Amino acid sequence: MSRQQTTLLFDVPTPGVSRQSARSFAKLLESELAPGRAFCCLIASDGELRRLNREFRGQDYATDVLSFPCAESGPFLGEIAISFAKAKQQAAEHGHSVNQEIEILMLHGVLHLLGMDHETDRGRMARAERKWREILGLPAGMIERVST
Repeated sequence: MSRQQTTLLFDVPTPGVSRQSARSFAKLLESELAPGRAFCCLIASDGELRRLNREFRGQDYATDVLSFPCAESGPFLGEIAISFAKAKQQAAEHGHSVNQEIEILMLHGVLHLLGMDHETDRGRMARAERKWREILGLPAGMIERVST
């Protein structure tokens, strides 16, 4: 029986990003945050994130991260798409590396894949994101930035 593996796909050039480091981070999230449940993460263009956001959420704009949970419970959590352009811009705005921003976005996306929703869960996702951000040594997370 084959085991699903976490996969990181790069659909655009990503100058300044250590692909090996990003893949290691994804594997760490799989083993620590989502015990053994794999996911796929696509690093793509703003255009692709806009297309996905329009097609699946009815929102016609590029966003930084989208999550697509697997419809069935099982070893595969689902898929995440991250805009490299947005990650690069947000990293510059918040004074950290684009690698760290991709990690922040990936953490946020995996929490959504695990069923959390910061818009409806009365702070549960915010607390989880803060806890994991501290454990993983990441700067301020997605939810914290919006709250401040």
